Amino acid sequence: MATTSSAAVSHVGRIRSNNQDSAYAGSHLFLVADGMGGHAGGDVASAIVAQRVAEADQTYSSPHDAEFALQSALIAANSLLAETVFEHSELTGMGTTASGIVLVGGQIVVAHIGDSRIYRLRGGTLEQITADHTFVQRLVDSGRITPEEAAVHPRRSVLMRVLGDVDAAPEIDTKVLDTRPGDRWLLCSDGLSSYVSDERIAAALQSTTSAQAAADRLVKDSLDHGAPDNVTVIVVDIGDSDDPAPQHLFVGSAAAPLSFEGESARRPIRLPTLLLHPLKASQPEDAHFEPEREGYLEELIQEDRRRAMRRRITWLVVVVLAIAVIVTTVVVGYQWTQSRYYVGVDHGRVAVFRGVQQNIGPIHLSSVYQTTTIEVADLPAFYRESVRNTLGADDLRDALAIVDRLSNQAGDQQ
Repeated sequence: MATTSSAAVSHVGRIRSNNQDSAYAGSHLFLVADGMGGHAGGDVASAIVAQRVAEADQTYSSPHDAEFALQSALIAANSLLAETVFEHSELTGMGTTASGIVLVGGQIVVAHIGDSRIYRLRGGTLEQITADHTFVQRLVDSGRITPEEAAVHPRRSVLMRVLGDVDAAPEIDTKVLDTRPGDRWLLCSDGLSSYVSDERIAAALQSTTSAQAAADRLVKDSLDHGAPDNVTVIVVDIGDSDDPAPQHLFVGSAAAPLSFEGESARRPIRLPTLLLHPLKASQPEDAHFEPEREGYLEELIQEDRRRAMRRRITWLVVVVLAIAVIVTTVVVGYQWTQSRYYVGVDHGRVAVFRGVQQNIGPIHLSSVYQTTTIEVADLPAFYRESVRNTLGADDLRDALAIVDRLSNQAGDQQ
C-alpha cells in the first residue's frame, strides 16, 4: 500500500521576514520541522534536519526497521546541529521541532519531538496522533488546566523537548500505526494548529479531493486567520497501490542552500529564549528559567500559580472598585432625590412630599414630609385634579408656597 498523492506547502506567514519551517515529501518518508531561535538560525536548524532525515526515505522490510531508521536519522540530525553550532558559534541556541512518518505497507511509523503535529483523517473523523511537548500540554495532562485555558496560556509557547544544541540524546516519541486506503494524513507546523481549529482543519481536509488542494486550503485558512508565524503543511493520501508515488520535494528553508551569515547578522540567544517560540513570544518572559535544569517544570507551575493569583487579585480589586462606584452613585443619586419636593395627596388631604415620584422596585424614592389640614375635596375641580396628579416644586419653600395657594383656593370654595 502506498500514497495515491501527497503535497507539501510552506508559507512565510504575514509577519515573519524569513521562513524557519522546512518540510520534506518523499516516496516513503514525510517530515515537517519548525525551526526556533529567531536570528540564531531556526531556518538553518530546520533545513539541516529535513535534509539529513530525507536520507532515510527508503523502502523498509518491516515497520520496526523503519522506526529504527527514522529515529536514528533524527538523532544523527541532532548531532549535526551540535556540530554546526560548534563550527558557527553565532548559531548558538538554534533548534527545531520534527514530526515525520514513514509508510511501510499497510502501516505507518511516526516519530515526533516538539509541537509540530501529525493528524489522521479517517471516515470523517480527525485524530491528533502526536502529543505536543510543551509546558501547557503537561499542565493539561496533569489536570491543572483545561485545553481551552492552554490555548490562551501565556506560557503556551514553552517547549520541553527539541532537537538542537541543548541535548545530546533527545527523547523522541515513536509509534507504529495501521493505515488503510482512504486515510488522509496531515503533518503541520504550529503556524497552522495554533491559528486554525481542529474543526476547520477537518472541514478543509474533507472538502477537497486532491492532496494539493487540501494543503493549499489549509495554508490559506491559516493566513486568513492572521497567522503571523510560518505555516507548513504536508497532506498524504493513502491509496490501494503497492507502488509508491516517486518524489523528492523540499519546501521552506530546506528548499534553499544553507546560508551561514556573519556574527554581526546573528546574535547568540540563550536557551530559555530558544524554548519560547520567537513569534508567539517575541519578548520572552521569565528568561531566567532553564528548562534542562531539575525542577524547571515545578518552577513554571509555581510561577503560573502566582500569575493566576495576581490575576484573581486584579479581578477582585476591579470588582470592589466597581461596587464602590455603584454604591457611591446610588448614595449620591438618592441624596439628590431627597433634595426634591412636590405636592400631592395623603389620605385625602393635601401633603408635601420629599423626594421624587419614581420607585425602584420595592424602594420608594419619596416620603410624606408634611400633611396639611386641607381636604382635597374642598378644592375647586381644576386644583383638585392638579393635586391628585401632583405639583412639582423647585424646593421646600416653593412647595409650601403652593400649599398656601391651595389653602386660599379651598377657603374661596367654601
